[in-house]
Amino acid sequence: MTDVTELPIQEKLARSKKQMMWFAIASLVMMFAGLTSAYVVSSSRRDWVDIDMPLEFFYGTGIILLSSLTLVIAKKSIKQGQSNAALVWTLLTFILGTTFVIMQFLGFNSIIEMGYRFTGAASNVNASFIYVIVVAHLAHIVAGLISFTVMTVQTIRGKYTKDSLLGFELGAMFWHFVDVLWIYLLLFLVFAKDIF
Repeated sequence: MTDVTELPIQEKLARSKKQMMWFAIASLVMMFAGLTSAYVVSSSRRDWVDIDMPLEFFYGTGIILLSSLTLVIAKKSIKQGQSNAALVWTLLTFILGTTFVIMQFLGFNSIIEMGYRFTGAASNVNASFIYVIVVAHLAHIVAGLISFTVMTVQTIRGKYTKDSLLGFELGAMFWHFVDVLWIYLLLFLVFAKDIF
């Protein structure tokens, strides 16, 4: 095993940035674990009302899974030196991510049409939890879309190559994490009422 102190400065920097990304992901995991734990504890309240997840959330899941695939293809294109293809796949990933955000808001609209609001007389604990969990996830999706903007600009500038891919890899790590996180959250919200 190579001693870290013997590595070139660029490789040390890359390792430290990836490690910081893993720390950030771990802190997000803890945050969402806290939210889902609070959901489980609150589900035993007398005023708890079960809410079926809107179809838009499921459609959005398919879209976000597809965005992970397009991102993998974009990274592969960079490694193969196909910068135009990488740009197309990165832009497509951004478009799919934006479409996912739209589907989330359409899902909120469906929840409102079911008669549930975040606050006020038409609110309940379950609806409030759904809003908080989904909005917290959306905030991280928006952060991912901002990183895609940077990644797209850097792809246009030709910054990414098979030997210089760190920024792209960090953005991809974060995006794949928020994709997996959404799948967990949706499955949790669908099946928690039957399990707990």
